[in-house]
Amino acid sequence: MDWKLELVVVPVSDVDRAKDFYTEQAGFTLDVDHRAGEDFRVVQVTPPGSACSITIMKNPGAAGSLQGLHLVVSDIEAARAELIGRGVEASEIFHFEDGTQAPGPDPERSDYGSFLAFSDPDGNGFMVQEVRRDEAK
Repeated sequence: MDWKLELVVVPVSDVDRAKDFYTEQAGFTLDVDHRAGEDFRVVQVTPPGSACSITIMKNPGAAGSLQGLHLVVSDIEAARAELIGRGVEASEIFHFEDGTQAPGPDPERSDYGSFLAFSDPDGNGFMVQEVRRDEAK
């Protein structure tokens, strides 16, 4: 039996602000923006090429509590340039040497070796990591 993670709920304090961030700055695709009454709203967005989407949920008490979601890209430098170009405050690219974080991409550009980080306006944190294996296919 396959078990597929297809949706992650991201708690935010302001749904409209989060929707703007994810669609306009992070470049995610808007899948759904549905209201049913005053207190119920579903906003779902998907990173380009991803099989997993996120639903933005208003939950001020938990806003910013989601940390460590990983997005995988084939070119970490291009990904950072795109984020910066869209106005996202993304970290510098880094890798690990002997268990310590070091600046710049992994010198061997090995899969899962180069990272950057960014957060949404509430502080929910994402890691972006480079996996180039698909380029060889």
